Amino acid sequence: MRVISQDGEQLGILETEDALTRAKEAELDLVEVAPNERPPVCRIMDYGKYKYEKSKKQGGGAHHTKTKEIRLRPKTGEHDIDFKVKRAVNFLQHKDKVQVSVLFRGREMAHIEEGRRVMESVIEELLEYGKLESPPQQHGRRMLCTIAPK
Repeated sequence: MRVISQDGEQLGILETEDALTRAKEAELDLVEVAPNERPPVCRIMDYGKYKYEKSKKQGGGAHHTKTKEIRLRPKTGEHDIDFKVKRAVNFLQHKDKVQVSVLFRGREMAHIEEGRRVMESVIEELLEYGKLESPPQQHGRRMLCTIAPK
């Protein structure tokens, strides 16, 4: 078989046992890279490192979009809303979707317009960084809307 060293240098045509002993001396693996050639081509390399590098290249650092949620209440203070909006902007900049939910408890259900006002103000601030994917909808005691990154 034709053998290539870890440096990329051709060692020539060697017997299988000789190639294996050279790989063992270098504390590396003997990997067959071109089995269909005559003679077959083998390379002395660290196979674990090679597989790791290959998987790293294949992944390409792709980001998987997640859905993050910010929860508000109709009586949430202005500063707290600003803080949660900052977090939501951060999520949108990292290419994550943001689900804004306003939760109603007890007598707050009688004042849904207050919750809608909070929701509209948050959406208005977030539209700079994302686009409205689903408009505000009432689901029982929650009002939900989703904002996707631009």
